[in-house]
Amino acid sequence: MKLAINIRNICFISIFTAITAVCAQISIPNPTGVPFTLQTFAIPLAGIILGAKSGTLSASVYIFLGISGVPVFTGFSGGIAVLFGKTGGYIISFPVMALCAGISSDLYENVKIKNIWIKNAILAGGLILGAVINYISGMLWGKFFLTCSMRDAFLLFVLPYIPTAVVKIILSGIFGISVKKILIKSKLLL
Repeated sequence: MKLAINIRNICFISIFTAITAVCAQISIPNPTGVPFTLQTFAIPLAGIILGAKSGTLSASVYIFLGISGVPVFTGFSGGIAVLFGKTGGYIISFPVMALCAGISSDLYENVKIKNIWIKNAILAGGLILGAVINYISGMLWGKFFLTCSMRDAFLLFVLPYIPTAVVKIILSGIFGISVKKILIKSKLLL
């Protein structure tokens, strides 16, 4: 399946880039310095709805805008310095997170399996893999940033976020597949 770059595709990629930027501003501060945000809801949502290639492109455009100085990151921040802060490890993994969600969504739609439980397991697997990669990247970057042990990095950069990650995975899966079906049925998404 090749990526057809047309006006419709560019519009959807842009819309999801903007949705990610808005979700980045919905944040709850955390003593670790890494806030709870809805970015990690928007990124897999883009992958699910747009598919692997366009979802990954949307996440990449978001990062490019941010490092170019556009204030799209949390707290209306921008610039390459954000990537060298505590949240840089999470941010750089966003394209992979969207890719995992997109591949599992594409499989969900195209696999010739009628059993909905198996299809849902495929989707959940991609979403979980994307979240795990995001947290490993954030944890390793945090370990480097703070020069702490792996245990401390896990306690600071992963453990507090697991409950919200579970909720985001469930909601992005349900909401993403529902919206994708509506967009396909209305012929807005090809």
